[in-house]
Amino acid sequence: MAGQAQPGTDMDSLDTLLDALKTLHPKLIDLSLGRTQALLAKLGHPERRLPPVIHVAGTNGKGSVTAYLAAMLRAAGKRVHVYTSPHLVRFNERIALGAADGTTAPISEPALAALLARVMTVNGSSPITFFEITTAAAFLAFAETPADALVLEVGLGGRFDATNVVEAPRLAVITPISMDHADKLGDTLEKIAFEKAGILKRGCTAVVSQQPASVHEVIAARARDVGASLAVLGRDFDAYAQGGRLVVQCDDRLLDLPLPALIGRHQIVNAGTAVAAALQLPELGLDERAIARGLQEVRWPARMQRITHAPLLDRLPPGSELWLDGGHNPAAGDTLALTLADLEEKSSKPLFLIVGMMGTKDAAGFLAPFKGLAAGIITVPLPRAHEPPHAPEALARAANGLGFASEPASDVDGALAVVRGRVHGPVRVLICGSLYLAGALLASVQGLRPQSN
Repeated sequence: MAGQAQPGTDMDSLDTLLDALKTLHPKLIDLSLGRTQALLAKLGHPERRLPPVIHVAGTNGKGSVTAYLAAMLRAAGKRVHVYTSPHLVRFNERIALGAADGTTAPISEPALAALLARVMTVNGSSPITFFEITTAAAFLAFAETPADALVLEVGLGGRFDATNVVEAPRLAVITPISMDHADKLGDTLEKIAFEKAGILKRGCTAVVSQQPASVHEVIAARARDVGASLAVLGRDFDAYAQGGRLVVQCDDRLLDLPLPALIGRHQIVNAGTAVAAALQLPELGLDERAIARGLQEVRWPARMQRITHAPLLDRLPPGSELWLDGGHNPAAGDTLALTLADLEEKSSKPLFLIVGMMGTKDAAGFLAPFKGLAAGIITVPLPRAHEPPHAPEALARAANGLGFASEPASDVDGALAVVRGRVHGPVRVLICGSLYLAGALLASVQGLRPQSN
């Protein structure tokens, strides 16, 4: 029941606190700004005391762009806070604080527990969703820890996302928009774009990545309505790979940069968008040298991440590759398939997918781009899913219906055993379909106990 969680002396663990926060509202997601605004007012408006905010929305690539911008800012010698969601293994990953030594690291779990207890006390029994109250806690942490910038990733949508209480961001970024969360954001690209464009504010510049024409129209209309200016990929800047380099052209300026450390053709667009955003922030020292270093030093787990030192890899034949990606919508399927096709061209190996997905996701749309590329698909349950997932048996039937040789397995270990039983030589395996699945795998690799989202 909403309103029954109260902090107390028995709440001596972060897990207990996080579980209690989930009881403050009957719904996990209930998009609104009012509850967050009311709580922030009680907390003394920390959202008005933040470092300059770079607000990032989109369907695909927003996490990568967030990571690029944070890496560039650190390379420029700046203290940078970062807010992302969901977490992969432990909740404190979401709230990363910049330090005087130039690093950005997750808030310590004891500090997070104390912060959450403070916010719970102030909130009392008022109904509020898990994401809303934890975002309020994040704003408190960011306001109370000095920094030069905050890269703030939208949780879901934009217009009614709890992060959108920031009234005057320094810069907004909108990454590629595609179909996802249609049950919450709308059943057309235009409706989803309207929600994402809700982060645009009067007097703020927005850097807009590659979009369908109808999406551009929606974003442009919102910009006109609020008096925001736009820098648009393909019109105001361009990004492409050439001669093993990333070339970004903005107006009369041409930047010759190293390719980003994150792999995949789609990362050219993501990196180029981040570079264009960085060029809008000259007061933060984001010169070409810092931008180049950031592109090379960026790290973003579970985005075409190669697993090289894990017992899981030992379950595959020698010479095999094991990859991990949290992509879960049709657009992500397209980009992953292109990336794997490029890998196949460089080094040919049979490709197998190990897939687990949330039940609200378009499984057929995600899997279809792999036709002719994947030798087989093994489906697995989703650990720690906060909504009903696709049952492995049903997911396997969907894959078989698309022409894949597919079967369910009880877990990733079982799926790897299926792969080894089918092929005796080196293989390429991609574990994909959900950030929850990716987080469970990383938890096992790191020897940590995962926390649910």
